[in-house]
Amino acid sequence: MTGTPTRLLIGGTWTDAADGATMPVDDPATGEIIRRVADAGPKDARLAEDAAVRAQREWARTAPRARGEILRRAHEILLDRAEVFARLMTSEMGKPLAEARGEVAYAAEFFRWFSEEAVRIDGGHGILPDGRHRMLLSRRPVGPCLLITPWNFPLAMGARKIGPALAAGCTAVLKPAPQTPLSGLALAEVLQEAGLPDGVLNVVTTSRAGEVCEPLLRGGRIRKLSFTGSTQVGRLLLAQCADTVVRASMELGGNAPFIVFDDADLDVAVDGAMTAKMRNMGEACTAANRFFVHRSVAEEFARRLARRMAALVVGPGTRDGVDVGPLIDAAGRAKVEDLVSDAVERGARLLVGGRTPEGPGWFYPPTVLTDVRPDSRLTGTEIFGPVAAILTFDDEDEVVRRANDTPWGLVGYVFTEGLARALRVSERLETGMVGLNTGLVSNPAAPFGGVKQSGLGREGGKAGIEEFLEYQYVAMPSP
Repeated sequence: MTGTPTRLLIGGTWTDAADGATMPVDDPATGEIIRRVADAGPKDARLAEDAAVRAQREWARTAPRARGEILRRAHEILLDRAEVFARLMTSEMGKPLAEARGEVAYAAEFFRWFSEEAVRIDGGHGILPDGRHRMLLSRRPVGPCLLITPWNFPLAMGARKIGPALAAGCTAVLKPAPQTPLSGLALAEVLQEAGLPDGVLNVVTTSRAGEVCEPLLRGGRIRKLSFTGSTQVGRLLLAQCADTVVRASMELGGNAPFIVFDDADLDVAVDGAMTAKMRNMGEACTAANRFFVHRSVAEEFARRLARRMAALVVGPGTRDGVDVGPLIDAAGRAKVEDLVSDAVERGARLLVGGRTPEGPGWFYPPTVLTDVRPDSRLTGTEIFGPVAAILTFDDEDEVVRRANDTPWGLVGYVFTEGLARALRVSERLETGMVGLNTGLVSNPAAPFGGVKQSGLGREGGKAGIEEFLEYQYVAMPSP
């Protein structure tokens, strides 16, 4: 960790903020400052934008194979240094080392996937219906991009945005989350080592997001925004994009339903629940938020889930045997505490957890609530913590209606042994993704994204690179 960059990357040079400002990076397991990094302001943002604009033409003309080879080398470097990156992530974000190691592999796979997609950008040729003209279709990069990543998966979300942007021939300005800037800076250093030309990727770490991002989006030179974060911030950024019609893709909040039918294999359902709820301490947009369990199996499901949750070990992510690290900060833990208290006050019953431990760090225990009332605040709010709230249902139409009764639509989970029901309910859910008898949907080869207020566009899969490409159509007379 001692060699991790702490300065801005602009035009291939590591530099301090123009005004000399720095910001702290905290260890959420202790609350102590572990590093200080440059805190960019508007002048730094303009310089980063200048660098991306200058590099755009040459990078777009770079051979697709050459672009792909840089990403492939970055993939190999990441895997070679997996332990270093895992420990870096755990120190600034808190997740247990086992999960951090998994994220390194996940992030690296985005670079490998898009290294292969870079050489598969195609166009088209055809005769128009009038028979007198032909059309030539070509794909070209949309242009300089602003990439804004969240704190919960700082390495993977960086790779998921940087990979397709670079593969498509776009230059970029990356703004990591202020809580976890070190992973983004280290990732940029890897790409430099892999041979990325100066100015193609620029990194501005900042606590002044509004001052840095708004001028870029309104200025007319940034042509693409890719954002992962809250729906509230996403709406604000979309409004800023409107002035110059900046193309936007957004992965926003979620309120995932987890549906367990009476014919489900409960062992499979509980395994899925542990994955869908406890990955990253529940701090994931894909985390199961509302557990709808058929009344006939609800008590048994809750008992099994509570037993599994109670067995999890809470502690610093660097400690051997720890399953659950701290939440990201004091505000994140306070939100979880408040939501659980509200549910209990409305009649919910605590099976396990629900009590904040004493001592340093932002820890919260794995918690299972039953008899949750539908009007509890946590049913309409993304919990972002290790809390499973169980509600019961009696029939399929009812649970589908309740599952869809939310402005969000990122992912849903369905557990049933009936094939017809599985397909029918999956198709009826108003979500961009469905986990069918599984609690894990994220994969670099699959299109990740939601509907309604959970976002616009897709990341990953063949669709991921499309977000960074435009069509050009040329009409010509037939010979």
